[in-house]
Amino acid sequence: MYGTIWRLLPGPRWLKAIQALALTLLAIYLLFEFAFPWVLQNTNIVDNTIGE
Repeated sequence: MYGTIWRLLPGPRWLKAIQALALTLLAIYLLFEFAFPWVLQNTNIVDNTIGE
């Protein structure tokens, strides 16, 4: 999968590295901004019963 993404990115190796880094940072941002809050709202994984 990563090889396919690497081959699809245009430009020389240094430009591909920058683009791959930008895509990784974008994916991390989208996960923290949208996916993780949705999971937190729709599950009760932060509810603990220790000390009750």
